[in-house]
Order: sequence, then structure tokens, then C-alpha cells
Amino acid sequence: MAKAIHSMIRVLDEARSIDFYSQAFGLQVADRLDFPDFTLIYLSNPETEFELELTVNKDQSEPYDLGNGYGHLAVSVEDVDAEHARFEATGLNPRKLVEFAPAGEVVAKFFFVVDPDGYQIEVLQRGGRFK
Repeated sequence: MAKAIHSMIRVLDEARSIDFYSQAFGLQVADRLDFPDFTLIYLSNPETEFELELTVNKDQSEPYDLGNGYGHLAVSVEDVDAEHARFEATGLNPRKLVEFAPAGEVVAKFFFVVDPDGYQIEVLQRGGRFK
């Protein structure tokens, strides 16, 4: 059986991205591999072994074109209302809090936030299938 260990995104400004992911999700630098043309930065927190890999291409000066294929990264939290309020208070500009109930029963409660490079991140209330 395969085990998911990380997801990679390309970022333009290393410091800005590390600051965002630290403030938003408590992710800290777990490892950093520096090469002549690029740097890989692995971010994690004590909640999970899964890591976010930031790739910084040293010759990139323009924002990345995310195209129309990227969807989103999702994280779960114990109290989505409190997290939404915290994101607002720290200026992370979360979108509105949504209760998703397509058939009348709430399936998920969540909000989205966008990182400095335009990546969409869904923040879900922990519970049910969203553990």
C-alpha cells in the first residue's frame, strides 16, 4: 500500500511562503535541500507526517501560471470557526465560512484561503470523513 508523504508547490518568494504557512497552519521548516538551480523546503507540524514541499527555482522572477488544472490543498482543524476568526485577525484574508449541505444535511463546514502564490487551500472542520 502506498503512503502519501508530501505535496510539492512552486513558490516565488521563499520567506513570504514560509511566513504564510507558519502563520496559517503552524508549519515549520523540517528540512531544506539547496542545489545550484533550486531549493527544496519541507514544511511540517506535529499533527501529521505529511509534508508540504516548497520548490524555489532560483531563475524564476515572474509569478507561476497555475493554469486551469490545479484544484486545492485541504487541511482539517478542530474548530473551523475559531480558525476562520484567527485568519481574519492575522490578515490572512480567508473567504467566507461555508456549510456545504447539497441535500439538506451538512456534509462539511469550511473556508478557503489563498497563499502568496495563488494556491487555494481549503480549511475543513475536522469530523466525519475529514479527520
